[in-house]
Amino acid sequence: MHTACNHHLLSSTFILQIPNKFTKHHSVTVFTSPTTNGNILNPILGCSKKSSIDGPKKTTRKTPRRSSYGSSRKSVLRKTFKQEQVTFTAPISEDPVVAIIGGGMSGLLCALQLEKRGVRSTVFDTGIHGLGGRMGTRTVDPSMIFDHAAQFFTVSNPLFSELVDDWSHKGYVRESVGVIGELEAGGDFFPFPSSPPRYIAINGMRTLADSLLSQSSMVNVVRPCWISSIEPFNGMWHLSENGKHRGEFDAIVIAHNGKCANRLLSTSGLPLIARQMKRLDLSSIWALLAAFEEPLPLPPKAAGIPFEGAFVKGIDSISWIGNNTQKLFNSQNEGPHCWTIFSTSSFGKRHKVPQENIPNATAEKVKGLMLAGVENALGVPIGSLKKPIYTRVQLWGAALPTNSPGIPCIFDPLGRAGICGDWLLGSSLEAAALSGISLANHTADYLKSGGSRPDEFAVGLHDEFQPLDGHDIGQFPGLESNNKDIHEAQVQLGV
Repeated sequence: MHTACNHHLLSSTFILQIPNKFTKHHSVTVFTSPTTNGNILNPILGCSKKSSIDGPKKTTRKTPRRSSYGSSRKSVLRKTFKQEQVTFTAPISEDPVVAIIGGGMSGLLCALQLEKRGVRSTVFDTGIHGLGGRMGTRTVDPSMIFDHAAQFFTVSNPLFSELVDDWSHKGYVRESVGVIGELEAGGDFFPFPSSPPRYIAINGMRTLADSLLSQSSMVNVVRPCWISSIEPFNGMWHLSENGKHRGEFDAIVIAHNGKCANRLLSTSGLPLIARQMKRLDLSSIWALLAAFEEPLPLPPKAAGIPFEGAFVKGIDSISWIGNNTQKLFNSQNEGPHCWTIFSTSSFGKRHKVPQENIPNATAEKVKGLMLAGVENALGVPIGSLKKPIYTRVQLWGAALPTNSPGIPCIFDPLGRAGICGDWLLGSSLEAAALSGISLANHTADYLKSGGSRPDEFAVGLHDEFQPLDGHDIGQFPGLESNNKDIHEAQVQLGV
């Protein structure tokens, strides 16, 4: 098992003790590297301010230090590679609390599993409309509902199967019985002759996320909240949102990824975790939500099959089209008819813009190209589709992983921090759930051990990444023979 730091890069240590109004007599060990003249470098404690054992020194800086937010990717990488490892030496609280940053499937399942193990947690999520991450649903009105991220999920792992059976019993999810298949340019539709059960959430995927914590008693949720700083201080992790203190915690879980997670970790004092996150590559995908007054024309070669969804082949602008109306309401004739259309990852990369501020010209161009792609896929003349009564485009700038270490979770016991997410095992909701459960069990075991044997708990800090296969919109274990199942993942539900 890997140790939690590269000791050959570290030549000296010291204990930094700082009195604090939150805790007493706690300490943080900061590993430091010598400079070329033999002086000790100041430790990086997850913020731009430096600490010194010799007291504060005057600075000749004429301009204030720039925040890492808004900095270039090169500067973020540079900070990541230079930061020093923080090691907690303070005793773990008798009633520890874990901060979980991210309220998608992995973060929520991590919180629920921690609760089963008797550990309290707080989930911080940026969602304005609700939890869920990629389990996103947009409700325009009761008859116009779009799943605009995850479309459905399959099951291959027996432990995940137990969870899904429970969700089904509680009425959170049900099987989707519609026909799906592959659709090639010109209208050639090939239904999947047999496939594993596909599950969807009642009234949209986001309702599953909202339902998961409905009966929890040890999970606190704070949203919308964008954690901007994590700082190790006096034996605890202190979280802030743009300068506002958001609490102190015995351990932290990073349950999201992308540039915001990278910036959060770039000065966190967790260089090994930060380096692993930096290895992750993510695709970009455009989503087009379109509602039509009338049903879309069936492909000429679909043999009258009213398909619910199709993976599109041979068209650059689209990779999936899915009929939300038929999926959620089992309706083929009553309108409006709501479709979710996804681009290919190559199209997303070529037309990528800042997703927080999409120019109108780009939005119109992308919409036009994707609707033309739908016409091409259905085998109807370009321009023949009636104008949708509602459209919306959204760019998922960090959509899905393209590489993976193939492990359930990452945990740094010295820094009392871990990472979970679908990308560690694949790119599916099943992978996300298994990762969150695994990290919860690992974290609970570590906390209950008292933290006295950190080397035994280090996991995933040096694993190599491999390319990840799957559809542009993710993996669906068991749906096709070329998708590798993750039923052998070393994950335990615990007690």
